[in-house]
Amino acid sequence: MNKKVLYPLLLLAAGLGLAVMVGSNKVEVDSQATGRLAPTVRVMQARVHEEYLTIGSQGTVQPRSQSELIPEVSGRVNWMSQSLVSGGAFREGDILLRIDDADYQTLVQRSEAALQRSEVEYDHAAEELERLASLHKRQLASQQQLDNARRAARVAQANLLEARASLEQARRDLARTELRAPFDGLVRNEHVDIGQFVTRGQSIGAIYATDYVEVRLPISADQLRYLGLPISTRGQIPEAQRPPVTISTDFGDARFIWEGELMRLEAEIDERSRMIYGVTRLRQDESDQAPILPVGMFVQAEIRGQRARGVIRLPRSAMRDNNQVLVVDDEQRLRFRQVSLLRLEHDDILVREGLSDGEWVCISPLQTVVDGMHVTPVQE
Repeated sequence: MNKKVLYPLLLLAAGLGLAVMVGSNKVEVDSQATGRLAPTVRVMQARVHEEYLTIGSQGTVQPRSQSELIPEVSGRVNWMSQSLVSGGAFREGDILLRIDDADYQTLVQRSEAALQRSEVEYDHAAEELERLASLHKRQLASQQQLDNARRAARVAQANLLEARASLEQARRDLARTELRAPFDGLVRNEHVDIGQFVTRGQSIGAIYATDYVEVRLPISADQLRYLGLPISTRGQIPEAQRPPVTISTDFGDARFIWEGELMRLEAEIDERSRMIYGVTRLRQDESDQAPILPVGMFVQAEIRGQRARGVIRLPRSAMRDNNQVLVVDDEQRLRFRQVSLLRLEHDDILVREGLSDGEWVCISPLQTVVDGMHVTPVQE
């Protein structure tokens, strides 16, 4: 036979024989029915507890009191304190500036002389009135003379009162040539120098107190209920109702904390931000471990509100549509549960009603959920 025909036939026969041999020796495989796999979900146990409702805010440190340095008399500056520079520190009662007082000392002397003259004239007028009154009783002086003496005595008394007032005014003006600090504080700025002539009412600098500082904190209107304050609260908050405030900021790699109180609420709601501004006050004590808060620093604040009782805190991922959560029952099946929320926070939710202590809540973000679906819970 032709080799071109013989070789293909031999290969075909060998292949058929191998196929028959494999088919006759196949391994028997036991078939088993497979069940549907339950999805694995993360669960968290609900725990009923009590906690304070807090409000986060931020603000800038401001002085509790600041004022302009304004002399009450005019004159040339002949002395300035070393503290009267930008950033200079001073104590209450320290002399910050002196104005040349020569003219005011002269005015005091002239007022004292005028007072002595008025006293002499008054004494003379009083004695003359007493003498004429005695003569009038003995009918040795006319009624006109007595009236003139009374008028002269009253004029002398008025002159005496005016002289005393002028002397007091002159002494006050002399004392005002020394500009004293009204409180412990720092100098914000100054624009005066020795030899400069200053006039009464002219601003020569600005100072602020350092015994207390204040922080203006924005608070949304709906958050006031967490503080236990009605929306109508304005001005000073009663001492018994003042919420505690914790102020914190970072200095390098260290965090410092100050404790204060929310002292008052401002009268208006900001039209742009729709916020109510509360003011907290912090005492600046150099003996504390925390440093003195510099004016102008940006700080974080946490305002502690009312105590919430019987609430359950869950991560926000546990929340479903229409205020529902998924509860895993004893049969490891998912059940929808309607809950009542007390507060919706950035990362958590506070549940007021609808859950019991010890129940397991699904916190996995499932795409498709069917009530009664079987799951494999994994404790968070």
